[in-house]
Amino acid sequence: MLAIERRKEILVKLQAERRVVVSELSQSYGVSEETIRRDLERLENEGYAIKSYGGAVLNESTNMEFSLNVRKNRNIVGKQQIAKLVSRMVHDGDRLMLDASSTAVYIARALKEKRNLVVITNSIEIIMELLDMTDWNVLSTGGASRVSSCALVGPQTDQMLKSYHVDKAFISCKGFDLHAGFTDSDVLHANNKKTMLESAKERVLVVDSSKFEETAFVSIGMLTDLTTVVTDKKPEDKWLQAFQAAGVTCIYPE
Repeated sequence: MLAIERRKEILVKLQAERRVVVSELSQSYGVSEETIRRDLERLENEGYAIKSYGGAVLNESTNMEFSLNVRKNRNIVGKQQIAKLVSRMVHDGDRLMLDASSTAVYIARALKEKRNLVVITNSIEIIMELLDMTDWNVLSTGGASRVSSCALVGPQTDQMLKSYHVDKAFISCKGFDLHAGFTDSDVLHANNKKTMLESAKERVLVVDSSKFEETAFVSIGMLTDLTTVVTDKKPEDKWLQAFQAAGVTCIYPE
């Protein structure tokens, strides 16, 4: 096995279990513990891991911009649940905006049973995912390409988004806090998400439960900027009360 393949497998294990042990990885891959330590050091330098005594733990900082491939493999079940709930909100013929989040990729897949949708997105991954949807109208925003997020971002992206009005916009975030609102780790992504919300009648935040009580670097908006929140678990009572006070509908699995 090549070193890069081994590191990818270690990262997947790290995402699933949040912690890995050098001795166990050494036995599993049939390499020296020193080789595994070098793998973990590389993952730490790339921002994915934090080395600890005898192993490493997952770097779960909300201010770290992980690649789309890494984010897609986090909380897969939760994102699939969110996508299933979103599919019930979308009707044939709807006009939608989807951001470049990993959750939006799962939503795009879940919507394939719908007919005649218009989808505007800055996600290259979603555009590729929907190439076979011949009865849909899938529009790319244009913009500067971001390799890590497989996205198009920047002022050109905002300009295109502002020229359309849609029924529903679905965006995600890195952190969701009652006082700080919903936040992201990247300024350009945050600005594009704001513009999507401003262009939609229904403004939907799709956010898994791990993002609650977290705050990232850049503000996207406050609770009052939303009409709906879709999440994978029933929120605590203080959140439900805040949603009710702000007139925001909260949808979660029953």
